[in-house]
Amino acid sequence: FFKEHQIQTYTEHLSYCGDSGHLYDLMPIPFTEEAVHYVADRIRRVQDVLEMKIGIENISFYAMPCQDMSEKEFVNAVLNEVDCGLLLDVNNTYVNAINHRYDALDYIQSMPTERLMYLHMAGHFDEADDLKIDTHGQDVKDEVWALLEQTYQHHGVVPTLLERDFNIPPLPELMQEVAQIQSYQRAWELKDAK
Repeated sequence: FFKEHQIQTYTEHLSYCGDSGHLYDLMPIPFTEEAVHYVADRIRRVQDVLEMKIGIENISFYAMPCQDMSEKEFVNAVLNEVDCGLLLDVNNTYVNAINHRYDALDYIQSMPTERLMYLHMAGHFDEADDLKIDTHGQDVKDEVWALLEQTYQHHGVVPTLLERDFNIPPLPELMQEVAQIQSYQRAWELKDAK
């Protein structure tokens, strides 16, 4: 299928998606050494079947009952154990940083540049100053735009996708956000060329 349709990139959320059946939400994986090995083994199996390298995407999460390491340590441990790529969701990083009180830029800078396949941008809902909900149904917030620019500054320009799942505005408004991504990309491509 992938070869027939010339699909070069496949990514999947770094989350649980089933428990004796399919779950319709992204459930966080415990940040443990055991989970690192389990996830790495599953990624290897998928890559063997697909005969291609896949990417994993960081998810937003709101509770984490079992945590032996930080999120950035967990993601990096998985990336170190298995040769796969990373789809870095900038909005999810921001949402998690606020909700779990860590530095979003430190998280982004800790990710290996050579593993970045794509970036995602999206909007979120501000439930409270210390609680953000990843919705893909709002405009991208200024803080997330600033984080995207810092991501390009640290990692260079990476293909970037705008996600919008509902509350979709008229196309000209939506295209303004796409144009803003392109503007940041051009600016950092010019800076990198100097």
